[in-house]
Amino acid sequence: MSTARNSGERSGAPARTVRDVVFVDGLRTPFGRAGEKGIYAGTRADDLIVKCIRELLRRNPSLPPERVDEVAIAATTQTGDQGLTLGRTAALLAGLPRTVPGFAIDRMCAGAMTAVTATAGGIGFGAYDVVIAGGVEHMGNHPMGSGADPNPRFMSERLVDPAALNMGNTAENLHDRFPSITKDRTDAYAVASQSKFDAARRNGRIQPDLVPVATLKPGQGWSLNTVDEPPRPGTTVEDLAALRTPFRPHGRVTAGNAAGLNDGATAAILASSDAAAELGLPVRMRLVSYAYAGVEPEVMGIGPVPATEKALKNAGLSIDEIGLFEINEAFAVQVLSFLEHFGIADDDSRVNRYGGAIAVGHPLASSGVRLMNQLARQFEEDHSVRYGITTMCVGLGMGATVIWENPHHADYSRTLPGPSEARTINAETVSEGAA
Repeated sequence: MSTARNSGERSGAPARTVRDVVFVDGLRTPFGRAGEKGIYAGTRADDLIVKCIRELLRRNPSLPPERVDEVAIAATTQTGDQGLTLGRTAALLAGLPRTVPGFAIDRMCAGAMTAVTATAGGIGFGAYDVVIAGGVEHMGNHPMGSGADPNPRFMSERLVDPAALNMGNTAENLHDRFPSITKDRTDAYAVASQSKFDAARRNGRIQPDLVPVATLKPGQGWSLNTVDEPPRPGTTVEDLAALRTPFRPHGRVTAGNAAGLNDGATAAILASSDAAAELGLPVRMRLVSYAYAGVEPEVMGIGPVPATEKALKNAGLSIDEIGLFEINEAFAVQVLSFLEHFGIADDDSRVNRYGGAIAVGHPLASSGVRLMNQLARQFEEDHSVRYGITTMCVGLGMGATVIWENPHHADYSRTLPGPSEARTINAETVSEGAA
């Protein structure tokens, strides 16, 4: 390896510039409840993601379709209408030129987030200028774990606790790890999530990033779906206290303080800062750093903690410098364990200002871009915040975190390197790094 690097250096291998990656635009379908009564019963998953891609291109007319270099689409269950190399099939179905490639991604709940960071790495390296990244999950068509065949070694060799294969059980385990997080606290957090989401919707902060989806149901005709189906505005703590605990007798996790089973899709455009300027594309956020981390699968909800610590270290930032948090609410206890670790109050105004997945839903692989959409809109309305985080726990014991910078902040321009200031990677620095 070192010989090859030195040879490259002797042959005059050109230096590579690490480029800034920006979030141009993002949107999603309204989220639906999974099942026969849900708004997307009878609708194909790939049609949902195609709708998002088409709307992104419509909203950004200065982006020629042929300038899209890659389409990365995530799904947790990659069979049926979520299979067949989803990024490529979605690109073709959306009408992108056949020269535009695509691929599929699976990192369970962090699928769309991984689609963003994987393609962002390509932008930073110079392989892409513009990409579309997102995710879709139709849990009505593909219930969680449907068709999966876990290796029997997981149980026979006790590689993981049996609870690791049931997300509700992992949330109960997290309650055991954090006895101070009571059911009363999680229910109160869940009620606040419903209330905040309802307020954001009524104040016009949700609808601008939704693409209407027309659906056809036998015997019912066509419907135009323009709002999210899962939210339950007006939910009270008393309502949640009456719910049963399905994962453990006298447990603490209920349908009211956890995200539901949902259908939906998300997509985003990312670009290099130079390409965005060339094409006249908006810059809504700049990617600062990201990280993924593994944890014990039986307490997968703690995953955002080490992932965030790694992302902060990579960025040279502290938790106190983060002005906004978008934390995926798979379970209320998972969010509260994150807040408790970092010494942040349950009702801190920086956290999930528009509510979260407990209210709006969590269609697994699609949720990462929803977090980014909401953070980008909060950046636009609060110029005092410089850095924000999108973070989530991931099934089988992982966490994912992305740190973003607000382009509306007064100090933003000072961090963007000019041509003479851009970081470079060449054979000499690579060789030194290896040493």
